[in-house]
This record gives sequence, C-alpha cells and structure tokens, in this order.
Amino acid sequence: MFVINKNELMINEQIRDKEVRLIDVDGTMIGIMSSKEALELANAKSLDLVKIAPQAFPPVCRIMDYGKYMFELSKKEKEARKNQKVISVKEIRLSASIEEHDFEFKVKNAIRFLKDGDKVKVSVKFRGREMNYTDLGQQVLEKFAEAVKEYGSVEKKPKLEGRSMIMIINPKQ
Repeated sequence: MFVINKNELMINEQIRDKEVRLIDVDGTMIGIMSSKEALELANAKSLDLVKIAPQAFPPVCRIMDYGKYMFELSKKEKEARKNQKVISVKEIRLSASIEEHDFEFKVKNAIRFLKDGDKVKVSVKFRGREMNYTDLGQQVLEKFAEAVKEYGSVEKKPKLEGRSMIMIINPKQ
C-alpha cells in the first residue's frame, strides 16, 4: 500500500476537476474520464473516490475504501511508534573532591542507567577556587570512565564548559 499525505486528500464530491485519471481498487489503470463518471463508478462499487495525485495533469484518483485506508494508516503509525526505542540522557553530578563511597554509589547508578540502555552525562561542578583545580575534575571523570568501561564507552571526552566539566558515556550493545 502507498502512503498519501492526509492534508491533500480530497474524496468523492470534494473533487471538482473536469477530468481525472482513474485507478481501480486492484491497482489497474482504467483511464481518463470525467470526475462525475468516476464518482458514479466508485458509488456503484460502494467505495470512495480519492484524489491521490492532485499535482498531476489530469489529477490521479483511485477507487478505495477510505475509512479502511485511514484505519490501516493509523495502525501502521502506532506500530512504528511502539517499535521505537527512546534513548534518554541521565545526568550524574560529581564534585572534584568526592569521597570514595559517594563515588562508588554514583558508579553503581551509572551502571544501572547504562544497562537500561540510557546515555549517561557525567558532570563535575567547580565552585569558587575549585576552578584553579580543573585537573582534579578531569582525573575524577577519567576514573569514572574506567569504572564503567565494561558497561559503556565514552562518547564525548571530558571537556570544560563554563564552570562544569562534562563527559558523555554511551551504553554498550
């Protein structure tokens, strides 16, 4: 089945063109005829006349069950949405002078996020004089990356942005 833009669809009496190129239910070309004759043909089959290519000359119309077509289209859209995997980014905040237990706790959370298939954004905030010791923050982030390396790989290396240093870790497939 082919996809038509919903906004362009004209059906039955909405079609005001003098002549149309008609396609039957099974996809065979019937030919060029007046829109009135095409509508009568569609009504005889208890189906709808749908303009599928308004930009063509003459416009192309097809005989189909419009309600069934729209239902199948919405069903396909729902199925496509259902099969999508949404990757969210979870953030973990550290400090340059983090204690060992706090660090292990944050690593455990990051591993849980990576197992769920989420990206992890690890950031170290620098306050006041800590800006002079950004190398400590870099060391903390590298240690963090080493701790979670079997569950994720570094997408974006540690980089200083304003008063925080950020690193992004992707989950491993």
